Amino acid sequence: MTIVTGLFDDYDDARAAVNALEDAGVASSDISIVRRGGAGDGESHAGEGAATGAGVGAVVGGAGGLLAGLGMLAIPGVGPVVAAGWLAATAAGAAAGAVAGGAAGGIIGSMTGAGVSEEDAHVYAEGVRRGGTLVTVQAEESQTDLVRSILDDNTPVDVNARRAMYREEGWQGFDERNPDLTEEELVRERERAREYRPL
Repeated sequence: MTIVTGLFDDYDDARAAVNALEDAGVASSDISIVRRGGAGDGESHAGEGAATGAGVGAVVGGAGGLLAGLGMLAIPGVGPVVAAGWLAATAAGAAAGAVAGGAAGGIIGSMTGAGVSEEDAHVYAEGVRRGGTLVTVQAEESQTDLVRSILDDNTPVDVNARRAMYREEGWQGFDERNPDLTEEELVRERERAREYRPL
């Protein structure tokens, strides 16, 4: 299996990517989606029986594909998220067993354990913290190019440019001890991301 990941500033782009992946024959069980959520989410993506903690995996794979199984959980340093899939279940389990203040936290430990570089995992986790949506696919070797193409067709973030943007403000890496961002801060972050153009 190869891990193929896309970070999206726009949830609709991430949702379109997930739908396209499923339409192309990628199994829902091989796809994960993680997005900031909570009281100020603006819309509910969680179905009945939305899970919390490690139980999030239990709501994945029902009728309607992956997106029908979205549930709420909390990830240290990210806050409340709307999530479904293998990464969400692994991150929730890792977070539940993590020592407070641990360096990896649930999402980074899960991603690096699956083969994502630690440097990229920090950017992806920070991207979710700042309001982005992460789509991660466990792709069979024969599907890797197709999966990359589908993610690329749906306007993902350039991870290197996003890393540069974060570093310009002194960011060193994802830190689970950082406070949750307010709704106003999330709006400002989205605007900043849209305007950022690396030199």
